[in-house]
Amino acid sequence: MSRSIAPEVLASVAAGGASDAGGLSVDLLGDFLPVVVAAVAAGEPLTRKQLQPYESFGDAAARQGVALPALLDLYSSAAWRLWRHLPPVVEAQEDPTGVVAAGEVMLRAIDDVVASLAEGFQAAQRSLLRAQESARREFVDDLLTGGVGAVSVLARASGFGLQLSGPHAVAVVRADRHFVDGTASIAALERAVLVGTGGAEALVASKEGRLIVVFPAPDRGAINDVVDRLTGALGSRAGGDRWQIGLSRPNVGAGGVVAGYQEARDSLALAGRLGLGDLVIDARELLVYHVILRDRTAITDLVLTVLTPLTNARGGAAPLLDTLSAYFSSGGNASQAARALHLSVRAVTYRLDRVRELTGHDPVDPGERFALQVAVIGAQMLDWPKVALN
Repeated sequence: MSRSIAPEVLASVAAGGASDAGGLSVDLLGDFLPVVVAAVAAGEPLTRKQLQPYESFGDAAARQGVALPALLDLYSSAAWRLWRHLPPVVEAQEDPTGVVAAGEVMLRAIDDVVASLAEGFQAAQRSLLRAQESARREFVDDLLTGGVGAVSVLARASGFGLQLSGPHAVAVVRADRHFVDGTASIAALERAVLVGTGGAEALVASKEGRLIVVFPAPDRGAINDVVDRLTGALGSRAGGDRWQIGLSRPNVGAGGVVAGYQEARDSLALAGRLGLGDLVIDARELLVYHVILRDRTAITDLVLTVLTPLTNARGGAAPLLDTLSAYFSSGGNASQAARALHLSVRAVTYRLDRVRELTGHDPVDPGERFALQVAVIGAQMLDWPKVALN
């Protein structure tokens, strides 16, 4: 090869490639141009040792926020600009076959370098994604459990799309299948929640297999909007599994999110004990049950005093408690209660008579029904008689 390429020509080629790629730094090219020139001159492909640095350039580009297409454009633009300056191309009039050999070496060099760039870039992206997922998971855990100070949570919240200065509500979804971050299912639910103004600053994540949604709740309309979109998305979720939403009341600040998360979870737990089948369990509608539980000593005493005689019935207290619950839920309609229990009306009325005989309280008499109904609710909340009451 009779001539080399002047450094200023290589610098001009690099600058042109950087301009084509949207103004990227020529530093991301490293020594790509002289390495290609040397490979063409030697007529040999690049060695693994020569290619290795380009993984680092791909890594650096990813960490600088450079898009992969722009990075590849930088290299390809620099390569085609370099072509005309290669000695075999310049000397093509004297030795046309040299152009063919030069083209083969150069194209292979570009292919190998691009592969190394992409490998380093993708490895960096995976590393960054793991770091982001780890930071997000740590933030979600701190936000929901109050594991760190409120100031720390508030400082990090905006980075995850939350402004906690206003009221927020928390929805907790439990389903037959566990929710897992990063899955298509959660991505679809997140898109549904984020549509519209009501969910513009929502956080959607999973915790302990449940879906958690923290969203702005300036008024009831905003809450209903998010809940409607969430239930719609859950209803169309593949697999047709059963699900239920626990919904907190609005609260303000990081501490309010912790309280809302606990309230939504408690609502689901209480709904399970009470056998509530509603798709949305609103904490507002369970306040009366919390009032009952507030004086645990009193409700325990009522349950034991009123319902203990039912344990003497054949089959124990459970069948009679189920009958009372269905009867009260139906508004005192024995026929509806019978359908809910898959029993005959005669069987239901027989059981109601047994309750009256054993407890001395007549569930059919409106004047005596109240004490029985409150006692049954208390038994459900305290999981009696499965759990012994002291």
